[in-house]
Amino acid sequence: MSEAEHGPLNAAGGSLGAAGGSLEDRIDRIESHLAIQQLPIRYALAVDARDLDAWAGCFRPDVEMGRHGRGRTALLAYIEPLVRGFRRSVHQICGHRVEFTDRDTATGAVYCRAEHEVGDRWIVMAICYRDDYTRVEGEWYFSRRREQHWYAADVTERPQAVDFNGWEGSGQPALPDAFPSWAPFWKDK
Repeated sequence: MSEAEHGPLNAAGGSLGAAGGSLEDRIDRIESHLAIQQLPIRYALAVDARDLDAWAGCFRPDVEMGRHGRGRTALLAYIEPLVRGFRRSVHQICGHRVEFTDRDTATGAVYCRAEHEVGDRWIVMAICYRDDYTRVEGEWYFSRRREQHWYAADVTERPQAVDFNGWEGSGQPALPDAFPSWAPFWKDK
């Protein structure tokens, strides 16, 4: 993204919005930002309600699923067994950053506190989703979601950030080490 394309840039490289561009471009940017901000909450509500068609509808129709295939049918085949692994869930969206890469694509980071009922356990997770968004025929969708977490633990346990052996399949936490600024901050201490 350049100043010539989107007006003055902020320190993070994002457009300052109202400071540049035509009124039509600025309104499009605002409407796009609002539409993108709805995606994570639509995703969360759909997962918690087990409305898998609404959930898949948050993703672009030709979503790439790697070895699992392409499209929403492949996406549904992948996610259904996963969401059957827990009964109730609550996904609380607590922050969202959106950066436009051009008029029809953007990236973002979404903080989420998720809770899952897994058998007789209640698993609490602190998550950061790294998202790619795209506009297809005037509608904004996820192109890709990558989940990174700080921890996952039963609500009765203290979360462990190192050597996490909690909820099956959750793996080692990626955060805070995945933040590019993390290691340099601690390097001289």
